[in-house]
Amino acid sequence: MSVTDALLANARRYPDHFATGALSAAPERHLTVVACMDARLDLFSMLGLEIGDAHIVRNAGGVVTPDVIRSVAISQRSLGTREIMLIHHTGCGLLGITDEEFRAQLKAETGLEPEWSAEAFTDLDEDVRESIARIKADPFIPHKDSVRGFVFDVKTGELREVTP
Repeated sequence: MSVTDALLANARRYPDHFATGALSAAPERHLTVVACMDARLDLFSMLGLEIGDAHIVRNAGGVVTPDVIRSVAISQRSLGTREIMLIHHTGCGLLGITDEEFRAQLKAETGLEPEWSAEAFTDLDEDVRESIARIKADPFIPHKDSVRGFVFDVKTGELREVTP
């Protein structure tokens, strides 16, 4: 049985315990969390969130890309969120590559260059600051008073705020 098939078996049992059908699409805590897709980050447990509390936007590195901007703008303008948390983490896969090497690898394997950048970085705190700056500079995101960035330590479980 594949992993997907096993997960589908779980999904078939899920309706028996599903109790959130009456929740609004607007997050209860008016919060959007942008974080890395790393499987070691359990954002709900770490932050004490429940289903329906926040919008969670994840990608490789937790990078503020045009699609993240799109999601945050929709979250704020259509669904009432006001605060943004950005969460990067130690041991991130983007710390071990460069955009140039990754682009060259893809071109060597496929003959094509991607239209996107990997957005690799070498300094976690600086990349969090850059992510904050991207959010604050974007004209489509109206609520920028509470944009804060953090680094999660995958070895200790501690979440540390990055000062601007």
